[in-house]
Amino acid sequence: MLVKNDLFDYENRYIFQDSDFFKFSLDSILLAEYVNIPPKKVKILDMCAGNMAIPLILSKYTSSPIVGFEIQKRVAELGDKSVEINGLSHQLEIINDDVKNLGNYFSNEYFDIMVCNPPYFKYNKSEDRVINAKEELKYARHEISITLEDFFILARKYLVNKGSLYLVHRADRLDEIIALGFKYQIYAKNVQLITTKKMGKPYIVLAKCVKNSKPGIKFNCELCVDGVKSYQQIFKEES
Repeated sequence: MLVKNDLFDYENRYIFQDSDFFKFSLDSILLAEYVNIPPKKVKILDMCAGNMAIPLILSKYTSSPIVGFEIQKRVAELGDKSVEINGLSHQLEIINDDVKNLGNYFSNEYFDIMVCNPPYFKYNKSEDRVINAKEELKYARHEISITLEDFFILARKYLVNKGSLYLVHRADRLDEIIALGFKYQIYAKNVQLITTKKMGKPYIVLAKCVKNSKPGIKFNCELCVDGVKSYQQIFKEES
């Protein structure tokens, strides 16, 4: 069922969602808040845009143009409706295509910032019968059409020199993020671990990786979001 919701507590931001699809989550909010956008005009890409939750939040903090890619047509249509209802068609654009076709739309080293809330789970075709049968949910959760490494390959090609790749992922895949950073010279420079319960183990990790930077990671203090009422500017002290 199609519904129009407030985008959490972001004033004058609305989002279209469908109860049959994968809805935007805390992970998307945290990633959007984690991105550090300079005051100058930059070019921003969301590689897994869904219904455009992340670009809608980012637009609260910048007037820079933001492009989102979404491979699933019905989900991209929700994103398009969300952009339109917020009156942001002049700033935000969603492209319904596989982000691996990025070169059909943009030149190499085009983007200053690339963000990604990717599928979290590796995919084995033999597991088809046990993962979610709905295509929208299956593609949102599992690396069926794209892998974590693919995002680094794209960032290597389409980020400007010293451009930033921002990722949110499961904390237990942080080792892969660091290893892929070394492989493609997009080194992890800042890492933020998130717990959802006090004294709980980190479940979510946020990482800022910079193209052609020097190796060396700053780990922020672990953040617990239990009981948090608003996520706006939640990382301001860490930036």
